[in-house]
Amino acid sequence: MDAKTFFTDKLPKQLEASPDKAKEIGAIYAFNVTGEGGGSWTANLKDALGVVEGAAADAECTIDIANEDFEKVLDDPNAGMQLFFEGKLKVDGDPMLATKLQEIFKI
Repeated sequence: MDAKTFFTDKLPKQLEASPDKAKEIGAIYAFNVTGEGGGSWTANLKDALGVVEGAAADAECTIDIANEDFEKVLDDPNAGMQLFFEGKLKVDGDPMLATKLQEIFKI
């Protein structure tokens, strides 16, 4: 599954089905995914739960990653840490929120 499918289909359905889990994370994330199947999205897991296209300026944590690597994270949420140390997953903003990424993919 590519990032576009995840952010336009899967994650919105997961947020609708499990709003309490999303609110436990309690942050606004921006995702910039490069390559085919990529794009930019904002996932609000704080107040107005949902996913919108485009990276919001008020995001508390911004993730930059290639779609190929994003797909690896979807397959294995634990891969995110390795990709971070390899410089393939970049974090801007609150780095502690990036540690909650695994929870987003498990909602």
